[in-house]
Amino acid sequence: MQQYRSVQHVLYADLKDMGDMPVRQPFPSVHADRIDPFLLLHHIDVRVPDYLPPRQAGVGPHPHRGFSPVTFIFKGGVHHRDSRGNNSIVRAGGTQWMHAGMGIVHSERPPNDIHDTGGEQEMVQIWVNSPSGHKMDQPSYFPLHNVDTPTVRSEDGLVTISVVAGELMGVKGPVPTLTPVNTFTAHFRKGGHFYIPLPETHNAFVYLLDGEVKITGASVYTGFHCLVFRQDGKGIGITAEEDTRLFIASGEPIGEKIAANGPFVMNTETEVLEAMRDYQMGKMGILIEE
Repeated sequence: MQQYRSVQHVLYADLKDMGDMPVRQPFPSVHADRIDPFLLLHHIDVRVPDYLPPRQAGVGPHPHRGFSPVTFIFKGGVHHRDSRGNNSIVRAGGTQWMHAGMGIVHSERPPNDIHDTGGEQEMVQIWVNSPSGHKMDQPSYFPLHNVDTPTVRSEDGLVTISVVAGELMGVKGPVPTLTPVNTFTAHFRKGGHFYIPLPETHNAFVYLLDGEVKITGASVYTGFHCLVFRQDGKGIGITAEEDTRLFIASGEPIGEKIAANGPFVMNTETEVLEAMRDYQMGKMGILIEE
């Protein structure tokens, strides 16, 4: 029997200016904190100016420790380089999943041919917290291309859901995670309906990149809204009122204390200070973009 979760919070993703890049951020905000194990969500939709060389666009070298910054690419592409020697380009429909672990420096630039493809860049980035026992693991990087991402489709063909991590309807995502996490990207055509079963202990949310949907048992919601669900059912029912793109995530709460400062997410303030020191001493490596 389908038991639908109810909506606990409706969060609008206000625009923020982050280093001259407009970013929509539904959480954390004054209305809602983190959604354990998810620390934040950014929705970026920009056009790289014709006069700007790709290697000067995007985000330059910066460090991370203690969590996984994950980028889901909807338009354009991302050229990832890091201090562990990883160097790859993932384009629309793909995902870049990096476990920062004990520390890594990476950059996120548009591909060199971004101007040839119209210059559009659209992506959703989430930060997935790591449990204390894995915060000092060796870093790892997992590029997942569109062609390698398994999908689930509705019988009428109006809904396509890409399974990046976790499991949906028996289809498993290729990306390994440190704790139980589901991450899906979805395209709903108008009139499409899908019931998404979720583990009852998971926290869950849905973010609308655009369009309009009706949530079973709740209301109608439009683009740039993030819907956070209670743990009071076995799944979420979604019906598209118009063509809509969605990001869907759920995860087992970690339930540990969080101490965070910028790109470092640890369990204590002392650990954050140690991360700052280690970065300044070069212990997270050095990235020279070629």
